[in-house]
Amino acid sequence: MSAEALRMPASARGQVHAVAGCYFVASFAALGLPPYLTEILPELGDRGARWAGVLYVVPTVFGALGAPLWGRLADRYGRKRLLLRAQLGLAVSFLLAGWADSLTTFTVALVLQGILGGTFAASNGYLGATLQGPALSKALTLMQGSARAALVAAPIVVGSLSGWLSPHRQYALLAVLPLTAALLLAALPEPERAREAERIPEAVDAAPPIVSLKTLYVLEFAFVFSTVISFPYLIALVDDRLPGTSPALSGVLFALPHVCYLLAALPVHAAFRDRPRGGLALGFTCIALGLAGHGIAGSLTALIAVRLLLGAGLTLGLVCLSVLAADCAKGRAPGGLFGSLEFFSKAGAVAAGVAAAAGSARFGPAAPVLIGGAAAAVTAIVLPTPHLRTRWSR
Repeated sequence: MSAEALRMPASARGQVHAVAGCYFVASFAALGLPPYLTEILPELGDRGARWAGVLYVVPTVFGALGAPLWGRLADRYGRKRLLLRAQLGLAVSFLLAGWADSLTTFTVALVLQGILGGTFAASNGYLGATLQGPALSKALTLMQGSARAALVAAPIVVGSLSGWLSPHRQYALLAVLPLTAALLLAALPEPERAREAERIPEAVDAAPPIVSLKTLYVLEFAFVFSTVISFPYLIALVDDRLPGTSPALSGVLFALPHVCYLLAALPVHAAFRDRPRGGLALGFTCIALGLAGHGIAGSLTALIAVRLLLGAGLTLGLVCLSVLAADCAKGRAPGGLFGSLEFFSKAGAVAAGVAAAAGSARFGPAAPVLIGGAAAAVTAIVLPTPHLRTRWSR
């Protein structure tokens, strides 16, 4: 693929950066506050924070249910309009969560966050209507960078603010971020309707996609499941392997794979944009080896090494899935596609959370990483086979 194919007009680059930046600031509360549910819930009457695990996945569950519908509405009524709706929906739900005075009201706020949010799918739908091909896959790679940066920075900022304002009330304070994002996005143009003429079914027939849409959904689910399953109990695993580890060091170990993505995503995109299937197989292999290594790592050096290996797999997987998604977007309505893709992504996260809780309770803190490693290994073995290409070619 030539460098020319990756170029986009300056106006389009500005739109990509604006959308990615707005997604970053709007994600702060959504990604930074859930780790503090064990501190928030006692203020609302749940003294033992028994509902923390359930409430952690409530926005994800309802976000998954609503994403396909919002995507189709975006294709029908306008991607910019639905992107603004998502940002304003987050702001409303954050305000309600911040001012909730009971567990019931707080739960309703989290349900609304899932139903009314969906900023990632809405942002990708907007970009999918603006860009195509390698330019779109690069934009999707930058969007994932926004998500990783928010995942690393948000918990640190929330923790730093906790000395002045409780995490519960920070929901209301951080509602200003999606409101600000909505004001910035209001200045962006609606993607040109004229481009829709290029997205006709015949275009798909002329150049078959690298993988079918069904295969893309399966790969998205498997990738999210195998990576997210290690998140909830990583700190417990670190404490089990290295007793007395400081919370700060545990946080650094948690963040390492996401830092890897921030540092390496664009070079990886340049290297694998023409061979995403091979890069994805390599990514799943790195994830499988990295997670298996978590189960046997007994020193800080070993933990750092396996976290970096997981980071390599995370980077390869996210980048190559972005390339495959951009390829599947040719000839299709982007809102519906990215809304459905978000459904399978969130479904994978929910399944991972359930499997992590069940596995940890039955077999200990190492069980989630071993389950995730097994899932990644199976996917890496199946992915390159001709059987998958021919059976799911459409």
